[in-house]
Amino acid sequence: MTFHILVSDPLSEEGIQSLKQEEHLKIDIHTGLSHDELLETIERYDALLVRSQTKVTKDIIERAKNLKAIGRAGVGVDNIDLDAATEHGVIVVNAPDGNTNSAAEHTMAMLMSLARRIPQAYHSLKQHEWNRKAYVGVELKGKNLGVVGLGRIGAEVAYRAKGQRLNVIAYDPYLTEEKAEKMGIQCGTLEEVLQQADFITVHTPLMPATRHLINRDAFNQMKPGVRIVNCARGGIIDEDALYNAILEKKVAGAALDVFEEEPIQNYKLVELPEVVATPHLGASTVEAQENVAIDVSRDVIQILNGGAAKNPVNLPSLPAEVMKRIEPYFNLSEKLGTFSAHLAQEPIEEVSIYYSGDLADLDVTPLTRNTLKGILKRHLGDHVNDVNAPYFAEKKGITINEQKTTSTKGFTNLLTVETRTKSGASKVAGTLLNGLGTRIVKVDAYSVDVVPQGHLLLIRHTDQPGAIGRVGSLLAQFDVNIATMQVGRSDIGGDAIMMLTVDRQIDQDVLQKLQEVSDIHQVKPIDL
Repeated sequence: MTFHILVSDPLSEEGIQSLKQEEHLKIDIHTGLSHDELLETIERYDALLVRSQTKVTKDIIERAKNLKAIGRAGVGVDNIDLDAATEHGVIVVNAPDGNTNSAAEHTMAMLMSLARRIPQAYHSLKQHEWNRKAYVGVELKGKNLGVVGLGRIGAEVAYRAKGQRLNVIAYDPYLTEEKAEKMGIQCGTLEEVLQQADFITVHTPLMPATRHLINRDAFNQMKPGVRIVNCARGGIIDEDALYNAILEKKVAGAALDVFEEEPIQNYKLVELPEVVATPHLGASTVEAQENVAIDVSRDVIQILNGGAAKNPVNLPSLPAEVMKRIEPYFNLSEKLGTFSAHLAQEPIEEVSIYYSGDLADLDVTPLTRNTLKGILKRHLGDHVNDVNAPYFAEKKGITINEQKTTSTKGFTNLLTVETRTKSGASKVAGTLLNGLGTRIVKVDAYSVDVVPQGHLLLIRHTDQPGAIGRVGSLLAQFDVNIATMQVGRSDIGGDAIMMLTVDRQIDQDVLQKLQEVSDIHQVKPIDL
């Protein structure tokens, strides 16, 4: 099968070589498309690769019926409608590591340029001026650097700042005292960072909670003469408030690589002599451009080949060693979900997934998503996938529970799916048998040993002599071959089940005939 990929922003040629080497991928490079042009052409593509120029809006995602993946060659994804992508089952991947070094280095370059007024002095010299007294700077050594946001880039900046003998105080919602101590920095609240820092650099994502995080109130908390750096995202700093703070001499200077509006339309802020500015160059190195393109290209190839992405944005990302351990259970989890959907006679209101044994020690979120996919595809079709399965479950009012226990009941690992409707609950459990593959080992209270594939037939009946024979004879009359049969019972003469694997899908009239056989209570075909 051939997949079509559109590259709509300039990407490193070396970075997309891996895409071009895949025989089943066809790459189209069309940069500079308008919104309407992209809307017109997107329908035929299976994947879209962008940087920051292309705005992937909801209407574009809705039009892109074949779209499976969006790759953002960079860190931020604020130019992509993540909610729409998730709703439509499109996996969004980015490259969080590819430009980390480049962005951290640029931040330090901007910090030093700001402290020593290098751009202003250079500009003066280009005007044939020799004015050393006008460009006296400040040293970094011994000053306090406040780092707001200690993710990958913020942490790299903190390490580099320590090399310049700055005292680093950082704020991040997930920074603990223990982690700060290991890094040799101080952990503070946002207020403490604002109040103590001589220099402040921001490294948070842009989202509602961080938009204008550095605003007039924040400036009022800072030391007089503070210097501000933003190489993260335009909008984290309120530019009007920064402009006024500089005019009021509260802020001695600012170094800005990103802006609320790009390209800049209003230049009043960057025209201030106290401001050092670059046109969003944080990731603009040869190495970074190659790295981010390589990273997203590899992830897009993985997604189109049915594999797991390394850096999904709208899917939880797991360490490689954890993914390696849970990946063998992907097929089982989906099959158990599909099986459970067949068991339900009414709309499912609640799904409980139990992980037992070694699985209890791992992050099994992808398996839970995969199980939901198996359940929902039964009625919602193939457009349900790992990305949008929780979204659709929420829309359908289905409660999801995930529970773990070390008790395995004789199995190394056991995965149990319980679905609950108004009338009651059904359970199905499965495992991986060493060398034998996936197995369904329990249906409700009955122990079985069934390979979860092909055409299955679940028959509930009373445990009476001849019941199995009557079923076999009737199927033979309609030329239905039985591949395997498993029988489970509660006690002699009580309720029992048969699990049959048959060679083809059974017609409705055959099912009706089976239902009429004495001692048979229910016949349910299950297509896996």
